[in-house]
Amino acid sequence: MTREERLAILGPETVAKIHARVKEAPEPSDELVEELRRIMTNPAGEIPTSRPAVGRSGNGAVEVHG
Repeated sequence: MTREERLAILGPETVAKIHARVKEAPEPSDELVEELRRIMTNPAGEIPTSRPAVGRSGNGAVEVHG
């Protein structure tokens, strides 16, 4: 939804009230920003960990590297 569409739906008075409330909010802490960054970059919730690489040898056997 574009800014113009929101303005048409909500009206200028409501949008002005929303902007005023947002200005009242405190700045987020560095810790909160980092937590949100982790959530937004991996919304499924799992934090990737390093895993050994798995491949197949020339004869088809599974090999673990690392």
